[in-house]
Amino acid sequence: MAVYNYDVVILGSGPAGEGAAMNAAKAGRKVAVVESRGVLGGNSTHLGTIPSKALRHSVRQILRFNTSSMFRQIGEPRWFSFPDVLKNAESVIERQVASRTGYYARNRIDVYFGTASFADEHSVDVVGPSRVEKLVANEIIIATGSRPYRPADVDFTHPRIYDSDTILSLSHTPRRLIIYGAGVIGCEYASIFSGLGVLVDLIDNRNQLLSFLDDEISDALSYHLRNNNVLIRHNEEYERVEGVDKGVILHLKSGKKIKADGFLWCNGRTGNTDQLGLENVGLTANGRGQIDVDEFYRTAVPNIYAAGDVIGWPSLASAAYDQGRSAAGNIIDQDSWHFVDDVPTGIYTIPEISSIGKTERELTEAKVPYEVGKAFFKSMARAQISNEPVGMLKILFHRETLAILGVHCFGYQASEIVHIGQAIMNQPGEANTLKYFINTTFNFPTMAEAYRVAAYDGLNRLF
Repeated sequence: MAVYNYDVVILGSGPAGEGAAMNAAKAGRKVAVVESRGVLGGNSTHLGTIPSKALRHSVRQILRFNTSSMFRQIGEPRWFSFPDVLKNAESVIERQVASRTGYYARNRIDVYFGTASFADEHSVDVVGPSRVEKLVANEIIIATGSRPYRPADVDFTHPRIYDSDTILSLSHTPRRLIIYGAGVIGCEYASIFSGLGVLVDLIDNRNQLLSFLDDEISDALSYHLRNNNVLIRHNEEYERVEGVDKGVILHLKSGKKIKADGFLWCNGRTGNTDQLGLENVGLTANGRGQIDVDEFYRTAVPNIYAAGDVIGWPSLASAAYDQGRSAAGNIIDQDSWHFVDDVPTGIYTIPEISSIGKTERELTEAKVPYEVGKAFFKSMARAQISNEPVGMLKILFHRETLAILGVHCFGYQASEIVHIGQAIMNQPGEANTLKYFINTTFNFPTMAEAYRVAAYDGLNRLF
């Protein structure tokens, strides 16, 4: 067994692992990364963020063609199969892997492909395709990500039962699909499949879609999903999932039965910790395979850190990168870290959603005197030019200090628009003010000028 020594060893090359590796390497540390699959990028690149968002983009293009009167001069509406649409996502994945491979090479980061497990608190054994290697390091960062949670009573070996990983191997387009779980992933895939003309039953075990969102935004999502032929069933739980010949029957505890060509499980995720040998260093994962860390991303073992989906909330690629970077920042003892708790929500449904800060419900419960400013996209010149009239920008601000308390956006480019509000909210003291949007000249026509419109709308409500 070959033994190699490093300052920092990172387990996983997803967003958290990449963020940690780049920060440590740029600080002059000798860094190694272990990746279980044969290529870099982690689940985010190969099974999660990149393929699902590339799928969504392709479906949006199809919808625009099929619903635009201008394109009727070219031809009649066209329908594409799921495998055809998936091909575009595969090309994006290849380019992402190539880019990331270049990052590691330029920063002189050693990469080992294989399965890593702890031998002790300062070393891991890497079992590769043809050999076993031991990596010894002063600090180790766990960034192994997560995978879909699979309950034992659902038969995922059945050819018509999928999770959010295996759905990417779907070789046909079902006529009807049951999606169990109406969280972010479930809602995103409901948008994707309904955009391809699939009849979708979206099963939600709560009484409201994405209840962490502002109520008005959640209601808008529900309306547009239903408008696209998604049947949302709230307050339902499965009793059993029955795989039959060329289909699946979902038995609900309410007594209902639903039959479809396929079944997609989107209810929870599990941290990838079961093969790490945590017991060899005295660490224990919780029931969902997640590891507890402190505000410095340190585990109960002082020289072992963890970041990304493997520690739980918020389980977003954007946050994972910053968490990994911050974990490495604590190791190198430089001013290059922070505790990641200011994270914008980006939900890539059709239309998309993004938000940051407090919701109306939270502010009302806290008895904060706030006011609301809105800009509806149907009145915005850029949205009219782009033929994207659906959506709005909503600003919540303190009615006395005018400080921005929350920004909620639904519609075209929502995940881009929210960052302007985020930047102002993060300004110290009186610099966080609604007046910024009044006193700043925005390009015209842009979607960003919705901030100016919403600001005026909010100020008009004050007395």
